[in-house]
Amino acid sequence: MTQEGPEDAGAVLKAAKSVMRKQLLEIRNALVPNASRDLALAQRVALLLSERSPQCVAFYWPMAGEFDLRDVVARWLEAAGGRTAALPVVSAPNAPLAFHAWQPDAPMQAGRYQIPIPSRALAVQPDLLLIPCLGFDATRRRLGYGGGFYDRTLATLAPRPYTAGVAFEASRVAALPLEAHDVPLDTIVSEVGRY
Repeated sequence: MTQEGPEDAGAVLKAAKSVMRKQLLEIRNALVPNASRDLALAQRVALLLSERSPQCVAFYWPMAGEFDLRDVVARWLEAAGGRTAALPVVSAPNAPLAFHAWQPDAPMQAGRYQIPIPSRALAVQPDLLLIPCLGFDATRRRLGYGGGFYDRTLATLAPRPYTAGVAFEASRVAALPLEAHDVPLDTIVSEVGRY
């Protein structure tokens, strides 16, 4: 009889995450456009921003069927002066994310992985992060795309910002395969509720 070592267990977890990522991408890609679902999610994110009253919100540029937060963040910026929004910037494959100030009319350029980033590199420190979730569970853990960027970033940011995952309810699973670095977010927001 052989026992699994830590390396074997890690490989099993990575493989389980890979399978789940594929399944969740297929589910999200199969979602048909739904204005009421999008409005409900936008309202829940706006309510979170109102309740938390951050000064600097970092969000993500939408890709691969992710919910588009740009209108929600633009309205939040318009509602009061002195607020800043930011987008994440990948400087290197294994580095934490940087955050650069963003405005709705900001000139953009292609960043690493062809993800748009602000052309003007004004670094800021967010106090609230809106993080995309490919998948999530009721314990507020998220599954991303596997690059580890948010895990590395959250491990280095001090003070740690409030973290809010954003996902469609179709991305919720009973339980995620967890590794030691998978820590829960402060909240997850979907179109049906907040976890």
